[in-house]
This record gives sequence, C-alpha cells and structure tokens, in this order.
Amino acid sequence: MIPFNKPPYTGNEDHHVMAAMRSGKMSGDGDFTIRCQTWFEEKLNCPKALLTPSCTQALEMAALLIDIQPGDEVIMPSYTFVSTANAFVLRGAKIVFVDVHPDTMNIDETQIEAAITEKTRAIVPVHYAGVACEMDSIMALAEKYKLFVVEDAAQAMMSTYKGRALGTIGHLAAYSFHETKNYTSGGEGGLLLLNDESFILRAEIIREKGTNRSQFFRGQVDKYTWRDIGSSFLPGELQAAYLYAQLEDAQEINTRRMHIWNSYHQAFAALEKSGVLVRPTIPGHVTQNAHMYYLKLKDFSIREKFIKHMQERGILTPFHYIPLHSSPAGEKFGIFSGVDRFTTVESERLVRLPIYFNMTQEELDTVIAAVAEVMSIIG
Repeated sequence: MIPFNKPPYTGNEDHHVMAAMRSGKMSGDGDFTIRCQTWFEEKLNCPKALLTPSCTQALEMAALLIDIQPGDEVIMPSYTFVSTANAFVLRGAKIVFVDVHPDTMNIDETQIEAAITEKTRAIVPVHYAGVACEMDSIMALAEKYKLFVVEDAAQAMMSTYKGRALGTIGHLAAYSFHETKNYTSGGEGGLLLLNDESFILRAEIIREKGTNRSQFFRGQVDKYTWRDIGSSFLPGELQAAYLYAQLEDAQEINTRRMHIWNSYHQAFAALEKSGVLVRPTIPGHVTQNAHMYYLKLKDFSIREKFIKHMQERGILTPFHYIPLHSSPAGEKFGIFSGVDRFTTVESERLVRLPIYFNMTQEELDTVIAAVAEVMSIIG
C-alpha cells in the first residue's frame, strides 16, 4: 500500500527529542522552542514567531488578538479546513464565504469587496496547496476598509508571493506542523506569526493563559499575574525538538518534495493535453513549496471511479475539503456572499496524489504508472 502521506523523518529527531527529555524543561519555551522561533524569525524576516500546539490554536490566538466580538463578520473562502472558520466562530463571529478561483482554489480577491459590510472585521486568505493568494489586492482592500488580514498559511511554509514569504504579508498568520505538512513537530503543531509589533506583548500574555509569565521568566517583572483572557497555547518541548530536526534539513525536504511534484507535473502533461484531466496552476509571480499535488478530473463521478481504481492498486488518493458553506455548521454560522460558481463544482473534481519526503523513487514511479493506467480505463 502506498499511503497518501507519511510524516517526514530526517534522522535527527530521535537525538533532539531525547535531549529535550533530559533537559529538565519539557513544558514549553525551552531551548528547542527558542531555536525554532529564532529560525522562523530569521528565515521569514518577521518581528515575532510563537510556536503553538497546533495551527488551530494559532488561528484562535489571532482571533483573540484582533478582538473579534459577537456579531463581527470575517471573510474567507469556503474551500478550507474547518479550523479557519472555527477560530472566529468561537469568538461569536459570522463567517462570510466567497468564491474561489478555479485554477488555484484560492479566494477570489475580486469578490471580496462586495462581501464587506460595516460589520466586517477581517479577511482570512487561505494559501491553498502552498500557492499564494493575490495578497496585493487583499492588503489594498484591508487598508481601504481598515480591516485585519490573517493569513491561513497552514500549507505554505517556504512559499512566496512576489519574493515575500507567505505568512509575512498580513497582520498575523498561522502555520501548521501537522504530520501531513512539509515539516512536522511529531503529529500536531503550529506557529503564529506577528507581523505587527503592537501585537507581541499581548500575544505572549494570551499564549501563557492570560498571564505575564513570559516577562517574569525574562526578569522584566518580579512576579506574574493574570492580565488578560488567554489559554494554554504553549507547545511541549518534545514537539519543538522534533520540529527543529526538520528545520535543520528544511531545504533537503523542500528539494525532495519539489522533485516529486515536478515528476508528477511532467508525467501528466500529455493527459492534460488530451483533455482528460487538469494539472495544478502556479502563477508566475509566486513560488510554491510542493505541499500538494492534485489533479482535476472531469466530474464527481469520474473522481470516485479514479479513487476506487487507485485504491484497488494499493494507492490512496483522497479528495479534499467539502466546502464549509454546505455543511450544517457552515449554514448555521455563515453565509455565502455572491454566487458559488466554482467552489462546489471544482471541489468535486479535485483528487490528491501521494507526496511525502521519504517517498521512494519506486513508489513515485508506481503512482505515475497507475494514474496513466486508470485514466486509460475511466478517462
């Protein structure tokens, strides 16, 4: 069986996790947490990076930091993971979904302005498959209407938009280190980027259960007290140790994934030319991180046949999100602004192929051959 994903493993994880276990500091903000955060701040050129137990919790921190209140509206695509919406719904917000571009599956920036009302508080672009949304247009709208932009960059580590790292363009951003991502912290894991320095002090307080404990440990105050709302947004040191091993080999991981992605892309060019499928589109002004390789098939029925035939050959090729606006909670907590021209129909065509750092050349060749065989049967 060739799985859809295997968590990346470089070889140094064992050593670093053992070192963290023996450090006497396992509850968070130890040496490996600091190393990881420094790596991100330097690599991404951002004012502050804070590790969190998950991307979900990074998004929840963002909602707290921009002070989302009941009745506020937050604009985002419907084609995203539930955490993107949940983080703001938990604060009482109404989610306003807008359509996506059919080529990238990213939020259609031309549809955002029509969705803005006097209650709108934020825009949450989701960089699907590590491919950048049109951030210049989104930031211009945010400035015009005095809105916050929270980048959901869960899939976008090492991707750029016009030379800028994704996650560093909006006011805040959230990354994921779930085991399905390019880099993992051993299962779950997340990161909050603070691109506006005015958020830093409060973010540290919110992350430490609403206390100024971080300042206390730095010797800036003689005791720490309850200062604000907050929660336990601090990851364990074992998570940070596992992640740091991956960051040490980040370029190697990225290079290997790009090789797999490019191999797929080249292999399926003829099938796209014949009209039986569509390959991913990467705009010329962005760089992507090979987080995902997907195909667009003719319709839902063909996709179901494809998944079945691939599974019979021992290869897992799952579809992805069911649009949030069509879910029970999406109908309860949100509305769709404008017309759903592409979100639903395009989501029903999309299927993902296996891609992971430790994928062997034999596995890659097997997947490519199987896709060609299955498309000759069902195409």
